[in-house]
Amino acid sequence: MEETISLQEIWEILKKRLGLIAIVTAIALVLSFVATTFFMTPQYEANSQFIVNQADQQQQEITSNEIRTNVELINTYNVIIQSPAILDLVIDDLGLDLSASQLANRISVNNADQSQVVSVQVTGPDHDQAVDIANTTVEIFKNEIPSYMNVDNVGILSEAMHQADPSQISPNLSLNLAIALVLGLMVGVGLAFLLEYLDNTIKTEEDLESSLEMPVMGIISTIDPEEGNATRKSRKARKGVNIGS
Repeated sequence: MEETISLQEIWEILKKRLGLIAIVTAIALVLSFVATTFFMTPQYEANSQFIVNQADQQQQEITSNEIRTNVELINTYNVIIQSPAILDLVIDDLGLDLSASQLANRISVNNADQSQVVSVQVTGPDHDQAVDIANTTVEIFKNEIPSYMNVDNVGILSEAMHQADPSQISPNLSLNLAIALVLGLMVGVGLAFLLEYLDNTIKTEEDLESSLEMPVMGIISTIDPEEGNATRKSRKARKGVNIGS
């Protein structure tokens, strides 16, 4: 016979194991807070921008074909700016204890669709260092690109700024606590149902029928000892009255 469980039974199980669920959830929240606060390295972000444009100062107007050419060049520039040819110069200039590949992993280059503006984002555990890397990378790229592409069409649009109290982008304490709360509840509820499943004690008529696979023919009520003694005394008293009469 296939066993089913009702919503009422689910609710009773949850109420019965509410303490366990609360403890598991609390442990998950505490572990998440401790891990986020004391064991995860904060990460900061710095952003510098450059624009790809024509360098001919005598040309008064820029045609749509020239804009299209600049936009198409950006894909090539995105590769060059993260290449060892540029990053090795950045490492030497700033005295970084990083390889070119390690530095490339900290840098992301993005531009909006059909935009001539390119954003260079640098992430790292040191905000000031991230700012220096972003600005130096764009500056060196601007100076070196004419030797690679035979065109001087890169201009610095904005530089990353040093901040007295920078905001970290990760780890996110609120997000981590929310995830820990959900996972804690899931694990707690799962343990509650697992313990209920492993509990073989018979508590109801349905448990007895399921265990023996036989119908319950009758129920023997629990007799209170004091109530039983009172009943026996009452019977003896009635017998004494009958004998005396």
